[in-house]
Amino acid sequence: MTPCRVLLVDDEVDFVRTVAKRLKRHELSVEAAHNGEDALRHLADNPTDVVVLDMKMPGMDGIEVLRRIKERETLVEVIMLTGHASVGAAIEGMELGAFDYLMKPVEFDELLYKIQDAHKKKSIQEAKIRALEG
Repeated sequence: MTPCRVLLVDDEVDFVRTVAKRLKRHELSVEAAHNGEDALRHLADNPTDVVVLDMKMPGMDGIEVLRRIKERETLVEVIMLTGHASVGAAIEGMELGAFDYLMKPVEFDELLYKIQDAHKKKSIQEAKIRALEG
């Protein structure tokens, strides 16, 4: 399996910096965006396997970012991060095609496991597509 390319999208700069550093220790390729617009620009120009997306951000919220990701990049898996107050929005995200959601504050090992699982799912889908095309 190819190394997993992760995009962290969260307006909390310290959270992103800390999680990115820890994920890189597990040999994942990690990029960051601090708002929805930057995330969509990044995705337009860079292959990405898994997006870890905060629900609550200034400007475009996580649900709108998820909608736009799934319109353009159907195979990219999205893990939503949510606080207790927005569980309903996380469920809406699942209905829109999110891989899963995690509650903040998130346990690092649980996040790592979800990223690995999402990457595996995307890799399987890509292999199926190649087999159909081949």
